[in-house]
Amino acid sequence: MSLYRNLRPLLFTLPPETAHNLTLRGLRILGAWGRPKTDDAILAQELLGLDFANPFGMAAGFDKNGEAISGVHRIGFGFAEIGTLTPLPQPGNPTPRVFRLTGERALINRLGFNNRGQMDALARLESWRKTSAQDRHQTRPVGVNIGANKEATDRIADYETGATRFAELADYLTVNISSPNTPGLRDLQSSAAAGDIMRRVRAAAPDIPVLVKIAPDMSHEDAAGLAALAVAENIDGLIISNTTLARDGVATSRHKDEAGGVSGAPVFEMATDMLRAVYRASGGKLTLIGVGGVSSAAAAYAKIRAGASLVQLYTGLVYEGPGLVGRMKAELAEMLRADGFDNITQAIGADVENAD
Repeated sequence: MSLYRNLRPLLFTLPPETAHNLTLRGLRILGAWGRPKTDDAILAQELLGLDFANPFGMAAGFDKNGEAISGVHRIGFGFAEIGTLTPLPQPGNPTPRVFRLTGERALINRLGFNNRGQMDALARLESWRKTSAQDRHQTRPVGVNIGANKEATDRIADYETGATRFAELADYLTVNISSPNTPGLRDLQSSAAAGDIMRRVRAAAPDIPVLVKIAPDMSHEDAAGLAALAVAENIDGLIISNTTLARDGVATSRHKDEAGGVSGAPVFEMATDMLRAVYRASGGKLTLIGVGGVSSAAAAYAKIRAGASLVQLYTGLVYEGPGLVGRMKAELAEMLRADGFDNITQAIGADVENAD
């Protein structure tokens, strides 16, 4: 049994946000000591003009303010995504706002884009870039997830502001129009606003990859329509998916009635089904990142075979600890070889292609 599994009962006596902040602090310390281990070459790929040593990324929401980038890389992630970051600092919703659903290996959160604002993170990312430029091991991609302030009078302008600010420092941008915890935000997915946001973000950041993060609660038809719009507006990819408002799979939890989005194991099937549908509809024209319920190499491999080029996780780490990343990389490499693949790129969308 891993050290983390021995420590987890003690950690779970703490409120979720307290435990999270302690973890961030530990990763900040860890990031100053040592470097990521070299990954198996079968996991490496070039995407979006970037080199990914492995397909596993830390999802947005974990390191909102970009405080532990080196630590995230240090535990084995191939890339990190910070944020969601809004133009102005924002405290988010009142606490408590994160709830563990231990039996379901899930979380409910209604954080509400709590962050110290883009200018705070911008200064930190600039400093990290200067330090990492001196160390070839610290060149793993860093994406920035941008959002709109709750009280903004022009939310579309907020996305444009974020893109302008991070266009020179981010390796890629993620446009988050799918959080369920900012009232009205998800309406931007299914209206003319989506195209307007894409155009303005692309114009503000013409030289770096831009992705859009969508909700698993959309119909597959609407998701395919959004994918087609992304292709038309020169957007590079989609992240599938954010948390869900559905309560399927958590009906017995004492926290099931808490407001907010569900992440973790209950989201796996719905997010993977959507991923498969969007991969088929987009015909390989978009880079897809699979998120939702990844806590094993088998789950990650399922998303890759459903069309994901990269995979992100966060909730899985809450239950499995930082050693999960290394285990998944080793096991995924074994799975790829067992299926006769020489490189991970050959497995992307394999189940969809075979079904067709």
